[in-house]
Amino acid sequence: MTLAVARHQWEDGTRKLESGDRDSRRYRQLVGLVEAVVAELRRRVGQTYTLDELAVAYTGSEDWVRDVVVAATPPRAEVGVRDVALVQDAAFGAYARGAVDYRP
Repeated sequence: MTLAVARHQWEDGTRKLESGDRDSRRYRQLVGLVEAVVAELRRRVGQTYTLDELAVAYTGSEDWVRDVVVAATPPRAEVGVRDVALVQDAAFGAYARGAVDYRP
């Protein structure tokens, strides 16, 4: 996957997340899942990284992201496995902003 395609997906996920009702329980739960995936990204990718390195981490991340989402989903949540792609893209989008070569 090219960096341009990955960034487009990350931006789309961020847009979808931010278009939600910020006062809703579902939105707060999605943000919590994004934060859990960002924490795992920090562990897997580290604190200093480039966008290309993040794109490499994005390729094939579906399985571990799903595991994080399942583990972090609260009981009786309005979110879950069906939201993995949204959470994945929004988390990578958020983490991309910390890349040493990030440009909006």
